Amino acid sequence: MARKQAATKQRQKAPPPGSRSPQDMLADLKGRLREIADLRAANAVLSWDQSTYMPEGGAAARGRQMAVLSRFAHERSVAPDIGRLLDALIPYGETLPQTSDDACLLRVARRDFEKAIKVPGDYVARANVHWSASYQEWTRARPANDFPSMVPYLEKTLDLSREYSEFFAPYAHIADPHIDDADEGMTTASVGNLFGELRRGLVPLVDVICDRPEADDSCLHQEFAKAGQLEFARHAAERMGYDFRRGRLDLTHHPFCTKFSAGDVRITTRVNERDLGDALFSTLHEAGHAMYEQGIDPALAGTPLGHGVSAGVHESQSRLWENIVARSRGFWDYFYPPLQRSFAAQLGGVPLDVFHRAINKVARSLIRTDADEVTYNLHIMLRFDLELRLLEGKLAVKDLAEAWRAAMQADLRIAPADDRDGCLQDVHWYSGTIGGAFHSYTIGNILAAQFYAAALKVHPEIPEQIRRGEFATLHGWLHDNIYWHGARFPPAELVRRATGSALSMQPYLGYLLDKYGALYRLPAG
Repeated sequence: MARKQAATKQRQKAPPPGSRSPQDMLADLKGRLREIADLRAANAVLSWDQSTYMPEGGAAARGRQMAVLSRFAHERSVAPDIGRLLDALIPYGETLPQTSDDACLLRVARRDFEKAIKVPGDYVARANVHWSASYQEWTRARPANDFPSMVPYLEKTLDLSREYSEFFAPYAHIADPHIDDADEGMTTASVGNLFGELRRGLVPLVDVICDRPEADDSCLHQEFAKAGQLEFARHAAERMGYDFRRGRLDLTHHPFCTKFSAGDVRITTRVNERDLGDALFSTLHEAGHAMYEQGIDPALAGTPLGHGVSAGVHESQSRLWENIVARSRGFWDYFYPPLQRSFAAQLGGVPLDVFHRAINKVARSLIRTDADEVTYNLHIMLRFDLELRLLEGKLAVKDLAEAWRAAMQADLRIAPADDRDGCLQDVHWYSGTIGGAFHSYTIGNILAAQFYAAALKVHPEIPEQIRRGEFATLHGWLHDNIYWHGARFPPAELVRRATGSALSMQPYLGYLLDKYGALYRLPAG
């Protein structure tokens, strides 16, 4: 009899949302959102493993496994019950202070739901299978300088990218849905205007510096043992504030940061034994991302608020620590002596001034991730322009390699001799969509300077503390003003709250002019 009653109860429909209390419905919504977050985290584990330890033979099955998890997460994210809960909670949400956690959660969950229901589950599965296979082939094709083998993969990626945009039609530009996914509120037009302003301030600086004698960076291109590089990079990241009790460092083809939970935020790096800067600055870059995720309010875990608010804000944290902090003279006043001890034969006779100029050398170069602060954004603008041309149908994938070389020659006055250092160098188009992949790096550079300037206004002692190897004040300001909030506030509002103004180019251009004007002894004005 008891079994029969239980079966009858199980067949009964759950009470409609309107018959329950707002607190009950909110708890139900949060439980469903946590399940979605857990499925995506499980998928992230598989992706991390694919990029670090998975044997080559696992590639085909891994693509299928990731597609299944992606489909399950998507199906749950568009479940009608979530829509009904969000609708039923509208009156409750209107009674809340708009900056309260529950109000922010309802706003972001509504936005995510309304975007997700436009994307068919079949598309999600197809896209994830393809991206996994494409990434695996890219890991072979790039070192082999084999772009022709990637053309069919990239053509399918372009088709999938256009298909995705159509789910959000009408749009002002086919790239807009991708850009909005990365940086809420931004469009192709707004990014283009921002890049135009930056180019006007940047190109003259690049030209005047590159016309001067190059800094000697030969001290960075000796034999540096892999183990020693990793040990030093790990020490520097930990000193800055990356918590290894809630993270780890591993090797991969293209460094990245990934989050499985608030207590498990991992970073990866790569080591070039003939380039001291590669592993170090890649590690500190990813540690900047990870410190952001580790610093988010634990109360937001498992909800759409429990992660960084946008790609651009995320990049601001990696670029702030990698460049503004770790390429500063003060940073090396503290870290150069232990680095010299670790590599006495290579650096024992190299003065700090020479080393500091070497890690800040400005030169027209082929590889984005190796580019200096002054030329870096030219690499981003080149990729952004190519993305638009591909999406608009003005550039065919088969012609990408030649278009890349022509653009490099026009923008940086240097062209790659092969595709390995050309259109194959970045993983982004080979493991995800075309569109919205690169502009966030430049937004991150701009915001990094703006955030750092705001921190200095409150704590002018920060540079002297960095000189002593003390980062708690800077880390604390970033934690309180950026990290802790997760995705509570839209990116533009977070920037205004933290700095008192909208995104501004002036702190960034001022930072570049001050720093590189001194390093290259440029005339004032």
